[in-house]
Amino acid sequence: MSCSRRQFIIYAGVLAASGGTTVHTLANTMKINGLRYGMIHDEALCIGCTACMDACREVNHVPEGVSRLTIIRSEPIGHFPDIKYRFFRHSCQHCEHAPCVDVCPTGASFIDKTTGIVDVNPDLCVGCQYCIAACPYRVRFIHPVNKTADKCDFCRKTNLKKGQQPACVEACPTKALIFGNLDDPNSDIAIMLRQKTTYRYKIALGTRPKVYRVPFKYGEVSQ
Repeated sequence: MSCSRRQFIIYAGVLAASGGTTVHTLANTMKINGLRYGMIHDEALCIGCTACMDACREVNHVPEGVSRLTIIRSEPIGHFPDIKYRFFRHSCQHCEHAPCVDVCPTGASFIDKTTGIVDVNPDLCVGCQYCIAACPYRVRFIHPVNKTADKCDFCRKTNLKKGQQPACVEACPTKALIFGNLDDPNSDIAIMLRQKTTYRYKIALGTRPKVYRVPFKYGEVSQ
């Protein structure tokens, strides 16, 4: 990797001033004042109430029979009467290296350059389902009314457009969801990522998902 002496000095100076923590966050994209939205799902706080699912459906007008967001309950963990459940958020991971974008023949699937959100332009989508087949997380579907690919977009065209948090975040009664700019070291999400142990689903695939999870402390985490 080539790096000029001046670039090295600047980088080292930022590292020293921040104590190392800020640069670790920014180095993902090297966008010093960038905007790269991500989310944390705290499995230790999630109670599986599905308020997030209901809010998502209402705000984004998702028809019955399909869903942008599903909370999956595990098999019982432990023994009666001390039984617990793990709740897993099943939704778009907003990958930085998104296979769905790579295979789209029309450019309908894209990563928004201003937010890092993976989205779909319904005007360009021809319903070929290549993106559905390519997604390793199995979170895309064909909208039964529009006949185009659909999925979670972090409420980009609804709540975010109004300056609000995604509907699922606002609806969560236990504050199990944290949303914000991963490239802002002072954001709630960046602070929590420094404070808590997290994991990302199927990280070995190299998709670089922007949905992080605080693991449930009982049972095993399957990836």
